[in-house]
Amino acid sequence: MKKYTLLLDDTIEVSGITLHRIKALSSFNGVSVGDLGGYIEKVDNLSQYGDAWVYGNAWVSGNAKVFGDASVFGDARVFGDAIVYGDARVYGYAKVFGYASVSGDAKVFGDARVSKDPIVLSGLPYQVLFCDMYVTVGYQQHKPKEWLAFSEEEIKDMDGEAATEFYPVLCKLIK
Repeated sequence: MKKYTLLLDDTIEVSGITLHRIKALSSFNGVSVGDLGGYIEKVDNLSQYGDAWVYGNAWVSGNAKVFGDASVFGDARVFGDAIVYGDARVYGYAKVFGYASVSGDAKVFGDARVSKDPIVLSGLPYQVLFCDMYVTVGYQQHKPKEWLAFSEEEIKDMDGEAATEFYPVLCKLIK
């Protein structure tokens, strides 16, 4: 059974490409029958299986694919040959494109741009994601130079003593 349909009468145009809003045909993972989603160019962009979904003003186009339990929401963009899968989340004004692959529990957000495979380090006190120009630690995302310039007090304000204990390890990873 299909989980969504493309709406032919609710479209936007991006760089000469028509994107169609999606509408849920079944209920899954907080999405109800009839809920409107974001925009996709074609059904190949979003799997009909699993809990993957594109929400709100987010869009997916080109040969990009979203599948598994992944979510794209806010004003996020996924395009080119990028793939987003697993439990990955792409949101805010983030863009995932080129041959990028975002997976697992990765979160790409804010104004992040990922155009090649990010590096995700798990098993540390915080998940660390290195992608293009940003390093994301937990829910904090900054450029590498910004991370290295933070004072101990600024790091402590982010997540208390645990953050100050992890900060020297992060600095070594960045360098």
